[in-house]
Amino acid sequence: MARIERVEIFMVDLKPKVLRTDAIQSFQSQETPMIRITDADGAVGTGYTYTIGTGGPSVIKLLERTLVPLLIGRDAEAIQGIWHDMLFATHATAVGAITSLSMAAVDVALWDLRCRRAGLPLWLMAGGARETIPLYSTEGGWLHIQPEALIEDALAVQARGFLGSKIKIGKPHLSEDRARLLALREAVGPGYEIMVDANQSFTLPEAIRRSRVLEEAGIAWFEEPLPADDVTAHANLAARTSVPIAVGESMYSLSQFKEYLEAGGASIVQADVARVGGITPWLKIAHLAEAYNVPICPHFLMELHVSLVCAVENARWLEYIPQLDVIAPEGMTIEGGLARPSPEPGIGIAWDWDAILREGVMTPIDISD
Repeated sequence: MARIERVEIFMVDLKPKVLRTDAIQSFQSQETPMIRITDADGAVGTGYTYTIGTGGPSVIKLLERTLVPLLIGRDAEAIQGIWHDMLFATHATAVGAITSLSMAAVDVALWDLRCRRAGLPLWLMAGGARETIPLYSTEGGWLHIQPEALIEDALAVQARGFLGSKIKIGKPHLSEDRARLLALREAVGPGYEIMVDANQSFTLPEAIRRSRVLEEAGIAWFEEPLPADDVTAHANLAARTSVPIAVGESMYSLSQFKEYLEAGGASIVQADVARVGGITPWLKIAHLAEAYNVPICPHFLMELHVSLVCAVENARWLEYIPQLDVIAPEGMTIEGGLARPSPEPGIGIAWDWDAILREGVMTPIDISD
């Protein structure tokens, strides 16, 4: 029995090194709550989650006051049972972002501990479907970037072997989006994938209108065209365009994905391991999507998602947005446009604890038996 004896809570705030803008917001900060779980044998597992500038202190308080006290004395191998108990301990605030983000930090730490105790990397422990995954880059496609710079970045990552780039759309008039996309298509050629992301900024009529431009440009997918809670509108849009519809980064439970898949509103599932509550539910969502013959291409968190997409059969892409290099400088292995998960036991992230403590924005909280 791997009895949990101690849990430490930290938070660092990672500032993006480039300006990140989309149709509804500017990404100013990545608050990164972290926990470290130690069992009775001295084995340690580390988990983390994130917000994009607000909500981090709320995650910390939910961990400190509600979730972490549930862990002390529990068998760390009982991951599914612990996840269920956390969900029902917070039933008045679930399903929702703060609760899911908080549960994710715990769940990721438990999986890290399990893998370390077993001497296996996460990608093998969770399934072992493949050893590499193709990358597409979002980091050079933000909405404020001028067409010339979009093209320059796409050509640079194409030369590194990347097979696609994602461009933010949602300019005031579709003619602006059209000009950017067609210029990029001409530069990269027909064999390079271009994904677009509207960040929930359109109405259904406007999304239908803009989808015609996306068809003209040979776009690989149309991401979050509409408010994420409008399943019916996404299904209507999917029926009116040949461009695949991608959703998932703003969804927080397995049942929400089920509703989309049943309605035909999701051609691509983009479950985010932090926003759905951890690795435990992420794997369920991936397998659910596989049952519908729908690929999973997760949102953000590439350093963690690289192991998960290599664990499941229906993953197709990994999104390239670096964000942990300050506190995990070894980074992710990239070979010719393909990402490779770490072979080391655990979730595959080599944390620099000196940097974490140096960059921390709060006094670490230590809860033990």
